[in-house]
Amino acid sequence: MHVLDKTVERLEAEAVNSTKSRQPLYAPRKKIFPKRASGSFRRFKWLVMVITLGIYYLTPWLRWDRGPFAPDQAVLVDLASRRFYFFFIEIWPQEFYYVAGLLVMAGIGLFLITSTVGRAWCGYTCPQTVWVDLFLVVERAIEGDRNARMKLDAGPWTTRKLVLRVSKHAIWLVIAAATGGAWIFYFADAPTLIGEVFTGTAAPVAYITISVLTATTYTFGGLMREQVCTYMCPWPRIQAAMLDENSLTVTYNDWRGEPRSRHAKKVQAAGQLVGDCVDCNACVAVCPMGIDIRDGQQLECITCALCIDTCDSVMHKLGKERGLISYTTLSDYNANIAVATAGGSGPVNPSLVRTADGTFSDRLAHFHIRKTFRPRTFVYMGAWSAIGLALLYSLLTRERLEVNVLHDRNPQFVTLSDGSIRNGYTVKLLNMVPEPRTIVVAMQGLPGAEMSIVGIDLPAGRSFAIPAEPDRLKMLKVFVRQPANQVEGIVQTFKFRVEDKASFESDEYTATFNAPETAR
Repeated sequence: MHVLDKTVERLEAEAVNSTKSRQPLYAPRKKIFPKRASGSFRRFKWLVMVITLGIYYLTPWLRWDRGPFAPDQAVLVDLASRRFYFFFIEIWPQEFYYVAGLLVMAGIGLFLITSTVGRAWCGYTCPQTVWVDLFLVVERAIEGDRNARMKLDAGPWTTRKLVLRVSKHAIWLVIAAATGGAWIFYFADAPTLIGEVFTGTAAPVAYITISVLTATTYTFGGLMREQVCTYMCPWPRIQAAMLDENSLTVTYNDWRGEPRSRHAKKVQAAGQLVGDCVDCNACVAVCPMGIDIRDGQQLECITCALCIDTCDSVMHKLGKERGLISYTTLSDYNANIAVATAGGSGPVNPSLVRTADGTFSDRLAHFHIRKTFRPRTFVYMGAWSAIGLALLYSLLTRERLEVNVLHDRNPQFVTLSDGSIRNGYTVKLLNMVPEPRTIVVAMQGLPGAEMSIVGIDLPAGRSFAIPAEPDRLKMLKVFVRQPANQVEGIVQTFKFRVEDKASFESDEYTATFNAPETAR
């Protein structure tokens, strides 16, 4: 560690993932010891971490009163009953298109975010990033900040080192187990299941799921960390197709930082050109991916912006403008490089970007929010909004009463002793509300025909009032009989109509009535 101009300390930090010296794919991993950062982006990451972890761990415990005939867990994937409950929304298996629509919206939303602000998803809300941040909090609390952790790692095994390492990994395992445990609570009543888990009476699949997720969370978040993003995740290799010259990315503005110098005042006193970068390596030391942002855009960069925070603090100490590392678009960067290099005719000259009084030149390009509004973002936003509105409209207007009819295949018709023709049907009534109701089943068309329902001791007729259990499918065996002199063809169509008189919901199904040639 050295002191630069008695103001900023220089950290002995070397990029693990460097564009200048790429490591072989199967080389042993070089550990990264990211330094604690502070600033607006770090505070935003804390906020996102608290919110996302809070949602994940607490959501299964939220209650939502759906009445006595439905579970009261706000968010529940009820595999046994084949239902998905989300507060006031209930999704049945045949309505899986809602889930598919949400997945499509998530994909388009990821494209929209990436094309606008780069890998913001990776830097702030990706589960891998969130849990690595959480594990690093534990690591720093037990082993100390960067220098202390490096010293501990390089030192011999002592009682203190053993206690610290065991403590750290034990807490990591507790966090990982809580992560796996929280996941299973989404698939059963959480208060009931947690009691079963601790008493050993839960289903084997619950313990298997907890074990698998505990192992993956501990391994990915505690041991592999940046390797998951670099080698396992496909998004760094896909995201380049989502970016254009107006996408915001974390950028080292070498048009004002070069040529860098560790002793800027001495260099300036000697009459040499010097940029704003003092080569303190603070941006390298805080990077959780182990890169040097000054090497340019790299697939390892998750745009967490911690390097912006630490560089801004260095610039503040030196009395210079913030933004040496900043969120910048490629178009603005290229425009400013052109100014700093006199249109590309020479190397970066920091005197070209400043006026005589030391302020930045008016020729420099600056970011404005309107630059993010361009055809690509409008297309993504339009598609995302259209799908969302379509799903919302479908959700608000969907019927919660359905009927489906299956004609008997063998025999397709029966000739009775009086010459009348009878067809058999399986009628399925779907009551998709968590309360009992009475459904009127009626037939329309087919002159002279009557129906009878197996298990209902009532004379044949053209309509019946059927009690339906809450949130259940009710199957009826229905026989439709038509006198021979009323048969109009070998195939006739008619409708089964179901209606709930209380809610005015109804549904219809067009069925066929088969008859022999001689019946006409």
